Amino acid sequence: MLLKKQTVWLLTMLSLVVVLSVYYITTPQKPASDMAVTEEKKKEKPAAKTTTSSDTTKKENADSGKAVTAPANDEVFEAMRMELEDERNKQKEELAVAMTGDISAEEKNAAYEKINSLDDLAVKEGMLESLIVSMNYDGALVRIKGKEVHVLVKSKKQSSTAANEIMNTVSKELGTGTNVAVEFQPEK
Repeated sequence: MLLKKQTVWLLTMLSLVVVLSVYYITTPQKPASDMAVTEEKKKEKPAAKTTTSSDTTKKENADSGKAVTAPANDEVFEAMRMELEDERNKQKEELAVAMTGDISAEEKNAAYEKINSLDDLAVKEGMLESLIVSMNYDGALVRIKGKEVHVLVKSKKQSSTAANEIMNTVSKELGTGTNVAVEFQPEK
């Protein structure tokens, strides 16, 4: 009987190794050198920054935070999106682990609500990015942190009129009381 259990475990583990090997071999992956090129591009071509808040005051913003999924094809935008998605996935995983621990029902509900709010936040950012791209911009990146919204737009031209138009669009979607900062990144 013991021999049969060991045989079953051995076959299970071997099949698992085979399945994972096939998965990793068939999954398309970017070479590690692409990440270095992306980092070099970020350092070589800093974005021209025009930041505008909801009261339309202009100031320079040095925030180079993270991002989320949306329709821009820019490698820098994609890298920022992946970084934010990884950060949020890590938060969700920590919350999920906390939910399985020995905590009260209220704490479990709070963790569950936080996971749902992270998912909703990603959906809102994606929707706003799509709306901004539909306004004839080549790419957009939206990051929402509380009442702060940071928008990075890939565009040939930079103007306060365009920034105000983007701010109004974001405010209509998210409601008043949000502080919107718009930053333009020139096209290559």
